[in-house]
Amino acid sequence: LTALALFAAFVGISGIDSIDIYKADVLSGLFVGAMIPFIFSSLAIAAVGRAAMDMVQEVRRQFKEIPGIMEYKAKPEYEKCVEISTKASLREMMLPGAIALIVPIIVGFIFGPEVLGGLLAGVTVSGVLMGIFQNNAGGAWDNAKKSFEKGVMVAGKMEYKGSEPHKASVTGDTVGDPFKDTSGPSMNILIKLMSIVSLVIAPHISEGGHHSPQAIDTSVIMEEDLVPNNVIRDGYYEISTETNYVEWTGSKFGGQEHYGKVYIVEGGFEIQNKMITSGKI
Repeated sequence: LTALALFAAFVGISGIDSIDIYKADVLSGLFVGAMIPFIFSSLAIAAVGRAAMDMVQEVRRQFKEIPGIMEYKAKPEYEKCVEISTKASLREMMLPGAIALIVPIIVGFIFGPEVLGGLLAGVTVSGVLMGIFQNNAGGAWDNAKKSFEKGVMVAGKMEYKGSEPHKASVTGDTVGDPFKDTSGPSMNILIKLMSIVSLVIAPHISEGGHHSPQAIDTSVIMEEDLVPNNVIRDGYYEISTETNYVEWTGSKFGGQEHYGKVYIVEGGFEIQNKMITSGKI
């Protein structure tokens, strides 16, 4: 729900009223967004594997160099294992984090808000499904391993810890743990982080452009045949809806131009002593 709220806020601030997937660039953004959760997930799972192997190597080193650990005669170097885990958690998340931060900025400023909207749509749909799948699958693998503590009937035979089916479940849990503890929960963070970054840059890539305010000539021009000697008379003046409109032009970052007209549907104003005293447009 939070991701959908952030997506709706981005659409409103960026000035787009629809995301047309018939456009090639928008459809490309949709597919790229759908791929990002898979890339992010693969990087997270691979990071867990590398950190785990570093931990295994350190434990093997301590067993070899510090005799008496298994007999509780010597104290292991716990701080070395904590250091490996902490450094790996920071180092390995740099690339996945950079993807979540940089991709929306690049797509938004180069291709515009509609393509970025397609990217967010792809990330949201794919990320939600990926997160649900990995949390459930990882939990199933983990529970399958734990079920052997009480015994599991396999092909008419009760199997317990140490059996071949239990060894197979342990192998499966090496994938299940990264699924349910790392990759699955991170999908929620990925979606929200990309949505927040897009929301932050939305005013700068909006359809109306981003310009510094400029002076506008607001002088009232009265035709001589309607008002003799250009004298503005007191009274109520109705605005013609056919001839009164405002034209605007602008450009986004990158030079793409936008332009259009805003027509005045109805309205009028009242003048007293050459001053506009009331009115409504």
